[in-house]
Amino acid sequence: IRGHAMTGLAVPGEELRVVADERTVAPADGKAIGEIAARGDNIMEGYWQDPETTKNAIRDGWFYTGDMATIDKDNYLLIVDRKKEIIVSGGENISSLEVEKILMEHPSVYEVAVLGIPDEKWGEVPIALVVLKPDAKATEEELIEFSRERLAGYKTPKTIEFRESLPRGGTGKILKKELRKKYWPDN
Repeated sequence: IRGHAMTGLAVPGEELRVVADERTVAPADGKAIGEIAARGDNIMEGYWQDPETTKNAIRDGWFYTGDMATIDKDNYLLIVDRKKEIIVSGGENISSLEVEKILMEHPSVYEVAVLGIPDEKWGEVPIALVVLKPDAKATEEELIEFSRERLAGYKTPKTIEFRESLPRGGTGKILKKELRKKYWPDN
C-alpha cells in the first residue's frame, strides 16, 4: 500500500537512478534526495535543434530530468520537487513543495509559493509568499510557528510575505521565476 503514495517504478526497458551529485548515486533509503536520470531505448536522443540544452540534459547516455526524488530499497521513486525549485540552505536540501504543503494545511492559507532567497550565512533561506483566504487572518509569526511545529528548523520559512495574488502562467501554474526576480535580480 505504501507504494501507492509513491511516484512509481521505471517502465520496462528503462533504467532509472537518483543521482546525488554529478557522479554519485543516492542511497536507496527513501530519504536522500537527488536528480532522476534515465536511460533506455524509449528515452529521447535530444532536444530538437537545441544542442546546448541536449548537452546539459544528456550526459554519458543518461537523461537528467530535472526532477528531484528519493528512491527506496524496492526502487520506488518519490518526486519531491524540480531541481530549480530546491533550496540549498547551509548545505541542506529543502523541497519548496514540502514547505508549501505544510503551509497549505493552515486554515487561513489560500495559496503559497516558497522560494529560496539569498542569505550571507546559509547561502539561501526559505521565504513563503502567502495569499490568505477571503476574510481570513494570520500573522507572519503565526505561520512561522505553524511551520516550525511541523518541519525541521532549517526548513521553516524565515520570512512570510503576504500577497493579494501570485502570478500565474497560461496553464495556471504559479510563476516562481517572476517571483524570484525581486530577490535574485541578476538571475
